Amino acid sequence: MERLQKEVIAKDLEKKMVLLAGPRQVGKTTLARALKSLWPKVEYLNWDADRDRKIMLRQEWNRQAELVILDEFHKFKNWKSRLKGIYDTEGVFPRLLITGSARLDLYRRGGDSLAGRYFLHRLYPLSIRELRSEMPPAKSLARLMLLGGFPEPFFSQSETEAKRWRKQHLERIIREDIQDLEPIKDISSLLLLVDLLRERVGSRISYASLAEDLRVSPQTVKHWIQVLEHLYVIFIITPYHRNLARAILKEPKVYFYDTGAVNGDSGARLENLVAVSLRKWLHFLEDTEGKDVALHYVRDKEKREVDFLIEIDHRLEHLIEVKVSDTNLASSLAYFQQKLNPRQSIQLVQTATRVKTVGKINIVPAGEWLADLAG
Repeated sequence: MERLQKEVIAKDLEKKMVLLAGPRQVGKTTLARALKSLWPKVEYLNWDADRDRKIMLRQEWNRQAELVILDEFHKFKNWKSRLKGIYDTEGVFPRLLITGSARLDLYRRGGDSLAGRYFLHRLYPLSIRELRSEMPPAKSLARLMLLGGFPEPFFSQSETEAKRWRKQHLERIIREDIQDLEPIKDISSLLLLVDLLRERVGSRISYASLAEDLRVSPQTVKHWIQVLEHLYVIFIITPYHRNLARAILKEPKVYFYDTGAVNGDSGARLENLVAVSLRKWLHFLEDTEGKDVALHYVRDKEKREVDFLIEIDHRLEHLIEVKVSDTNLASSLAYFQQKLNPRQSIQLVQTATRVKTVGKINIVPAGEWLADLAG
């Protein structure tokens, strides 16, 4: 199976450096090494290997290589200035691909010393689109809900093996990667926060409530959640408020990159999988086409709510409600369709077998619709 970004990354490497970011063990190194099919002379260097780290620090990689892969180079404190100097003096050859599970996409805003010198690509867990040649959409949807989309647990086809992998994966992130990003002393409370968030997927989260459970300050909880975001453990989506005079402008919702980590019923797991799929698609559009994208949920003071709203280039594109088996039109979706008038309103239903149209809203099989998403 070939990841969808490979062709675009190969083209971008001819023009600039490429930064490939994403969660630990999502397949960044595998994708990078797959580029050997295009350029046989590849030098791969990993910051965590003593020998490779010395080569990277001294900038002694092979200049005759067709592609140089610098894995986890962001762990070097001055990595940006080093890469800037190399790019400004040596140009685009040899091609440079820098991969990492944190920090790489934190510098796109002000103060980015690499501005204009790189393309950013974000690699996400496996999608139904990527698995179309492997299995039918409904089957891949069910397996992704159970095992998550990280390659190792997904292809193990074993729920037990997936749980074993997940435990080691999270502990390594918390005990190793976080210390590289920002030392946190209270690791046990941070692990407990992750467990609490697993039970709140799809629900609005309160920093104050979580702080009370953990016996820390709300500001500490907010900071820890930001750290977990930077390390690609979770992501949050905020409520949409423009054009909604009576909207609630507060609590975000939290989702996990690893759907298998969700501690909830099938509805929570399905919603998480859809959230990851939509975010992956939107970031693909941003990374490859320069689109301005946003993912929100919608809720008003009357507690009417729709799971997802998508903006692309400041236009309301999709309003999406997610259901496991209910093919009756959700009243909140009908209400916000009239109120917001997006380009398309959709109710995704896991067990649906055909498309049904009610007014301007399509009720569609979730697997089939997600299988058509790019990225």
